[in-house]
Amino acid sequence: MKDLLNSFYKRHSLIYKGLLFVLTTFLIVYFFPKSGKFKYNFENGKPWQSENLYAPFDFAIKKTDEELEAERKEVADKAAIYFDIDDSVEGAVKQAYSEQFNIVFPDSLTHLNRDFLLKQGDYIIEDVYDKGILDKPYTYTDSDNIIFLKNRSQTSAGKFSNLIAQETLRNFLEVEIDTYRLTDYKSEFLSLFFDIIKPNVSLNETITNNALEEELSKITPYRGSIERETLIISKGEVVEGEKLKILRSLELEYQSQVWTQANYNWILVAYTLLVALALLMLLLFLRKYRLEVYNNNTKVTFIFFNILLMVFVTTLVVNYNSEYLYLVPIAILPLTLKAFFDARLGLFTHVITVLLLGFIVTNSYEYMFLQIIAGIVTILTVSELYKRANLFISVGQITLIYIVAYFAFFVIHEGSVDNINWETFLLFILCGLATLFVLPLIYVYEKLFGLVSDVSLLELSDTNSKLLKQLSNEAPGTFHHSLNVANLAEASANEIGANAMLSRVGALYHDIGKMKNPTYFTENQSTGINPHDELSPKESADIIIDHVINGIELAKKHNLPDRIIDFIRTHHGTNLVYYFYIKELDKDKNIDRDDFMYPGPRPFSKETAILMMCDSVEAASKSLKEPTSSKIDAFVENIINKQIEDEQFLNANITFKEIQSIKKVLKHKLANIYHLRIEYPE
Repeated sequence: MKDLLNSFYKRHSLIYKGLLFVLTTFLIVYFFPKSGKFKYNFENGKPWQSENLYAPFDFAIKKTDEELEAERKEVADKAAIYFDIDDSVEGAVKQAYSEQFNIVFPDSLTHLNRDFLLKQGDYIIEDVYDKGILDKPYTYTDSDNIIFLKNRSQTSAGKFSNLIAQETLRNFLEVEIDTYRLTDYKSEFLSLFFDIIKPNVSLNETITNNALEEELSKITPYRGSIERETLIISKGEVVEGEKLKILRSLELEYQSQVWTQANYNWILVAYTLLVALALLMLLLFLRKYRLEVYNNNTKVTFIFFNILLMVFVTTLVVNYNSEYLYLVPIAILPLTLKAFFDARLGLFTHVITVLLLGFIVTNSYEYMFLQIIAGIVTILTVSELYKRANLFISVGQITLIYIVAYFAFFVIHEGSVDNINWETFLLFILCGLATLFVLPLIYVYEKLFGLVSDVSLLELSDTNSKLLKQLSNEAPGTFHHSLNVANLAEASANEIGANAMLSRVGALYHDIGKMKNPTYFTENQSTGINPHDELSPKESADIIIDHVINGIELAKKHNLPDRIIDFIRTHHGTNLVYYFYIKELDKDKNIDRDDFMYPGPRPFSKETAILMMCDSVEAASKSLKEPTSSKIDAFVENIINKQIEDEQFLNANITFKEIQSIKKVLKHKLANIYHLRIEYPE
């Protein structure tokens, strides 16, 4: 049992990665669509590249959205409109007409004339209600078909133009009055009719809508069928017209089939294998090229979490409305990974993620091309993310690439720009704006995963920060030394392509442990009194060595990131406190060499190796008397060659060529510090 626990403990990191790998794989597969996927790719106007395609099963040819919309419009245009007729209105109006007639027309008229006028007016009322008067304005056209209902039963049919609208009633009455030779009494009749005539026709919305829905429901989404084993398209034949419609119908039918449990399980297995293969490639890349990241479970978790997040967000958008697919800011992924790691890892992870997203989206080739190109542009253009202007410029370039690539694809597919959807360009612009969310996202990630980005490094490089202020007050010599080392480290890192900002910040904080006993370090001994004179060499060595341990404790107390603490821990490596070792050796030949060595570890990155070189050279340069170019060259060579002999850079991924470049920078910088002139021959 003990052996089993020991074995588990030794392999716990690998076991964690295995569990993370399995969990991420299953979650991604869970988000994927579970239907079959059409195995052929085709484009409008392009030749069919695959073998002759025969129908694998019977399926119907679906009408296009445009065809269905045209049919719906035609049905809606021809659909009848139902109006209710109120028969009681005409009788009531005639009754009111008889009563009002005697009031309007004077008794002075002869009996014969009164009867004539009364009868003619009655005819006009009948003509009005034979047509029907609408109760309110309607937007129907004159050619629309209408059906009259009485007590919900159809009585007659006609055109909408036959009905009298209230705004046209006056014109109709004037024509009727002239027709019935009542012109001499026009004003009287118009006044009378307007007082008594009321609408008798109103729209029956319920029956009209039900009738329209019934007609629309008769529209079939299909317009024919294809039997199994029927030749659909031959190799080399151009995909267009009817062939294109049949292929699209087959693709939709294939994806919407109801799968058996066995089919469903096979699809899950296939998806799992492909996702696992993609994630495995990422892990192998980390193990071969980014071993530091691979060995850090937190960083591996961070990378897998970002992949899972992108798959989750894209799935949500596709399920809600696939038209908003390009609104998802995929470029945030390489931006984030570059901020915390490096460009190569960011691009590789981005490509793996886009390949996985190809299972979710439609037009997967177009989508993957756009996103990979955008990812490459992101990696190439974004540098020094802490500079806000750089981020805005890069986002503008990414948006432009999206627009240009989408435009090119559209022209290839359609052959023209007539039907281009300009709203998609707006989505790309919004996607670019959403990419700016990377800055607050980086801050959140720093807090959640304990990582550090260039943005945080910029904040830490501020010499007005609390810790550096304390260093300048309590150990001003050490503070000045740290500033000089920071300048040397930054220049050296720039020369070999290392992280200059990280090197500078690490150099600023590498000696904060000297604040505990500042006067025991020569740069802070302004009075000329050396406290080491009262101590044994072993005690002095312990105080000198302890500044590394004290620095680590102080850094953790002030919540400095682990990447900065690494500089404090490694800037002396396993070097010997040589001065006090020799001093003790003169007294006792049997001393333990390990008692005078720094605990380490040795530098394990380019940046920490740079700090060791710059720190040693800058500190020792104070002892140079009457420095010349030749003295400085020999001085730098001796110090760094001694560190190489002591195998201090054995764990750092730095080459001899890069070390030579760093030597050159240090020589040049020291020559500038000491203001050396050209040595003319005497």
